[in-house]
Amino acid sequence: MKETAIIVHVNFHADFSQEDLNECQQLAESAGLIIVDVITASRQSPDATYFIGQGKAEALSQAVKQYQPNVVLFNHALSPAQARNLERLCQVHVVDRTDLILTIFADRARTFEGKLQVELAQLRHLSTRLVRGWTHLERQKGGIGLRGPGETQLETDRRLLRARIKTIESRLDKVKAQRSLSRHARIRGAIPTIALVGYTNAGKSTLFNRLTNADVYVADQLFATLDPTLRRVELPYLGTLILADTVGFIRHLPHDLIKAFQATLEEVVQADLLLHVVDTTAHRRDDNIKQVNTVLAEIGAAKVPCLMVFNKADGIEGIRYGVEWEETIHGRQPKCVWISATENQGVEGLKRAITTLLSEEQAIRELCLPVTEGKLRAKLYQLKAVLAESIDQYGHSTLTVRLPLNEFDTILRSQAG
Repeated sequence: MKETAIIVHVNFHADFSQEDLNECQQLAESAGLIIVDVITASRQSPDATYFIGQGKAEALSQAVKQYQPNVVLFNHALSPAQARNLERLCQVHVVDRTDLILTIFADRARTFEGKLQVELAQLRHLSTRLVRGWTHLERQKGGIGLRGPGETQLETDRRLLRARIKTIESRLDKVKAQRSLSRHARIRGAIPTIALVGYTNAGKSTLFNRLTNADVYVADQLFATLDPTLRRVELPYLGTLILADTVGFIRHLPHDLIKAFQATLEEVVQADLLLHVVDTTAHRRDDNIKQVNTVLAEIGAAKVPCLMVFNKADGIEGIRYGVEWEETIHGRQPKCVWISATENQGVEGLKRAITTLLSEEQAIRELCLPVTEGKLRAKLYQLKAVLAESIDQYGHSTLTVRLPLNEFDTILRSQAG
């Protein structure tokens, strides 16, 4: 049986409140909650005691008595004291936006790594709630294995939290090291990586499936994808690429969540190209783009080359699918791409744009290899760098090869040696 909820939303900036409220409702539905009432208020600043002020808090208490919800959901971040005061007044569990997002992530995590990352974020968030929120834990506690007979329950919980956080961080460091090894192997193999980024529910997983013929879970809900997925994809002239589908971003994404997912988000930071997927039909499209760019800057990916991909363009009349080009000092470059991943419109243009961008630092040259260079020839084929080959009567090979410029330098030095 699904739980019911009352949503509380405070309008601090009139121009942006309605969309935030809609997004909160989507989050609640993604968490499996049934919304029974929505209470809105307008304030210049949050109330220190109840966040919404004494009068609205009393109205909320009456609504709780009327609808008997399982939870009251605030579309804002509450302090531990505010949450405690509201729970005392309403006699019902009160959660804020951060709690809700963490709950959704906990429900969606499927891999061992994903579960560790979410647990770490939850524990870090919980540790801030042990400051003033848990007055019932201030009683003295003694016993075998504790620091001393005078240790309080609150101090014990803090110590246990710190120990668990340290254990999870150690395990995630191992995951980070394993990812780093895999990444270095791809770099040595000259395999470019493309990462899909964007606001949650922009259609990244649908595009990922379209490009890779995979069957990643797709749903019209926020945070349908949590665990990162890597797949190989073949593109003309580029050969093998690695495409990474990542978790969607959202406004006020909890900082603890960003820190916990640092190992996963390094796939974004170390990518050769980002595809910033945008829901073209979103009411706050431009603001969503800014929010994604903010998170990219926070994780250190602001300087990674990025191509804007405007998805769900089938929802706009008269749109022209494909690539918009612009003239730059490097020549004609893709500015953005308009696609519909669901309808498979504009996807071929996207592939051409990717090829153009990833070919900037590559070149096509001919290499003449004697019979004794069989290992090098095999390696070039392994990298899918060979576009054509001819063999003369003496067994010498002439290969037309496409590779990064620095790789050509490495090959020439190895031949000279």
